[in-house]
Amino acid sequence: MDDMMIVENLGRHFKEIYGDGNPGVFFAPGRVNLIGEHTDYNGGHVFPCALTLGTYAAARKREDRTIRFASLNIRGGEVTECSLDDPALMLDGSEGGSTLKAGADDWTNYPKGVIWAFAEKGFVLPTGFDVLYYGNIPAGSGLSSSASLEVLTGLVLRELYGFAGVRQEDLALLGQRAENAYVGMNCGIMDQFASAMGKEGSAIFLDTNTLNYRYAPLAMSGMKIVITNSNVKHQLVTSGYNDRRKSCESALELIRAHRETESLGSLTCEEFAEISHVLPEPERSRAKHAVTENARTIRAVEALDRGDLVEFGKLMNESHISLRDDYEVSCPEIDFLVDEAWKIPGVLGSRITGGGFGGCTVSIVGDDAVDEFRNRIGAAYGAAFEGQKADFYVIEAGAGAHRIR
Repeated sequence: MDDMMIVENLGRHFKEIYGDGNPGVFFAPGRVNLIGEHTDYNGGHVFPCALTLGTYAAARKREDRTIRFASLNIRGGEVTECSLDDPALMLDGSEGGSTLKAGADDWTNYPKGVIWAFAEKGFVLPTGFDVLYYGNIPAGSGLSSSASLEVLTGLVLRELYGFAGVRQEDLALLGQRAENAYVGMNCGIMDQFASAMGKEGSAIFLDTNTLNYRYAPLAMSGMKIVITNSNVKHQLVTSGYNDRRKSCESALELIRAHRETESLGSLTCEEFAEISHVLPEPERSRAKHAVTENARTIRAVEALDRGDLVEFGKLMNESHISLRDDYEVSCPEIDFLVDEAWKIPGVLGSRITGGGFGGCTVSIVGDDAVDEFRNRIGAAYGAAFEGQKADFYVIEAGAGAHRIR
């Protein structure tokens, strides 16, 4: 469905579920990271772009303290209800706020976490609201459906309640805070930042240590960006994601005992080579990835700036090898998809994208090789993994979170 059809469908279902009214309609995109994986929580650089796929919401304020959530993607739009006076939405008064406020594994933990994070910053809701979501990002694909939902909820709150002090950057930071402290997934800032700050036709070169950023036009004449979904769903809260972050934090502590270092992302490859002997495994390999991936990302954006897509693709391939061997966040299905992509003439680069443990690959594919890419990889993947189906998306960089009407 195109945007207009989605908006009309959302409005119709909103009326069926919540009754007559005139809700606002909002959108926040998912993202794909072209290079710079697991560097965002290590003070390094990332290079994501927002997608035209994402999450939509229709929402309106209520006059009482009830909040009603529903999603067309979950149980046919079944309503989940809570109160602003629910203890899970209230601050606990401890310094720095609460941690792990979420209860049972429930999709509404993500929007509830954003409400909680807003309150923590002094943006307290005076009344409840009704909201209906719809997303066209494949669940568990690694294209940041959770960050999209968080940023979208923040946008809804800002627009419904007139929180004028909340900037687009703040939508990203509040979404990250919700995921870290409420949901319990220690993600970096990249996913939420890309969803909030995306720009059509460009990727974002972001220094996650300072939040300095610039837009880099994706000038890829004769090439397409293709996402391949393995349909191996990852669950990052229960996967090794948090363990990888702990390993990097441990590595940084050990390095700091020998030299002053702000973050792993502040080390050059040469500096890391000089100090790496102080690290045991797996901390050494995890830190090696963080340092070398940061360097690759900087070099990749420089290559793109000068129009060297061959070098950009080569660095993507090196990124995958590091994620597979040093960071160990790939899986057999993803490695197969990347290996098959590397065999096809016209493919400049291919790598796992997102948090890992399943999800998607991202590839730079020549215009005249896209059909062969889909057909060859799709057939080989189904044969190798007992009928498992890969899905393919030729994507364009889209705009960040915004109000549709």
